[in-house]
Amino acid sequence: MTGASAAVRADSWLDRVLEVDVGAVAHGGHCVARCDGRVVFVRYALPGERVRAVVTEDRHGSFCRADAIAVLRPSPDRVEAPCEWARAGGCGGCDFQHVDPAAQRALKAAVLAEQLRRLAGVDREVEVEELPGGALGWRHRVRLAVGSDGRAGLRAHRSHEVIPIADCPLAPPGMLPPVLERRFSPGSSVDVERDAAGETHVGDERGEPVVRRAGGREWSLPPGVFWQVHPALADTLCAVVADWADAPAGGRAWDLYGGVGVLASVLATAVGAEGEVTVVDTDRSAVDAGRDALSDLPWVRWRTGRVERVLGSLAAEGRPDVVVADPPRRGLGRAVLDPLADARPSRLVYVACDPAALARDVALLAERGYRLDRLRAFDAFPMTHHFETVALFAAADG
Repeated sequence: MTGASAAVRADSWLDRVLEVDVGAVAHGGHCVARCDGRVVFVRYALPGERVRAVVTEDRHGSFCRADAIAVLRPSPDRVEAPCEWARAGGCGGCDFQHVDPAAQRALKAAVLAEQLRRLAGVDREVEVEELPGGALGWRHRVRLAVGSDGRAGLRAHRSHEVIPIADCPLAPPGMLPPVLERRFSPGSSVDVERDAAGETHVGDERGEPVVRRAGGREWSLPPGVFWQVHPALADTLCAVVADWADAPAGGRAWDLYGGVGVLASVLATAVGAEGEVTVVDTDRSAVDAGRDALSDLPWVRWRTGRVERVLGSLAAEGRPDVVVADPPRRGLGRAVLDPLADARPSRLVYVACDPAALARDVALLAERGYRLDRLRAFDAFPMTHHFETVALFAAADG
């Protein structure tokens, strides 16, 4: 060990207890504090609070991470967490169980507004809307990790440690306990999902189809095929897309990252049999399941492949009137947005699960002549820092 590395180790803040005043919420489920010239990202705290926090991660840069372990001056928005594991050293799944649900939505709105302002130069009033069903019992799909003893549980925050929980209040009552009583192969993972028919599916054990419903239609899917985890979100997105896409009868629409075609079904209804909807997704199982589910809509076409690789051939077939895109957390990025903008759709309906990625793409779209026209956000993941946003972009020359 060199003298320099020894000095760095000696200066580590790991496990140090700090007393700090907590500032604004930040993207990622924590709030910002400062101590001795360093930024401290504090979990389990709220803006305006004074807390004692233990440092959980210090990589010797300009910031460290900490968990609040004592609240010296509480916020009026603080409540008792409904789960004993939502605390320092506990499960990493929830960020905001200590926050009143309405205040959770306000924090998320503040994060979205800040990301848009900082990354895209857009100042906009934002509201994160509540979905039906309340703050608990909404998570109809859970991936459990299996520890070395074969017991399934949830991982600790930013850790591979498996917490051997007895239940999770975010899951529907009765879904998890029978699974958590069992033993599985150590180091594996177990997907548990509750479908629209009330059936619980554990991995691929039975191989029975998972029933999903949205937009007045039903899908029969293989276990593990993606579906929105909040039971009200798919219908909510269908309603927004139906309103904002304004797909003309006989028109052409693209559904990028379209999965099993939930939003494509809405577009297909709008354009009618004289129109055309093309779904693009990398997951062949999702595409096959979607093709079966929408077999009564032959004007819906399916393409399997990476969106950025398919766009060129799609554009050669004709200009789309409207594009719907629901990308993964990283967003669209220039590799997709450049060929998409070259295709010059009149409207783009963008479904985003990460506010920073959305804000970066807002800036890129502005460079290509697309303005942010409308914006709605939904609290599809209560008790966590995650939420879903839908943005409508219009071509400046459209």
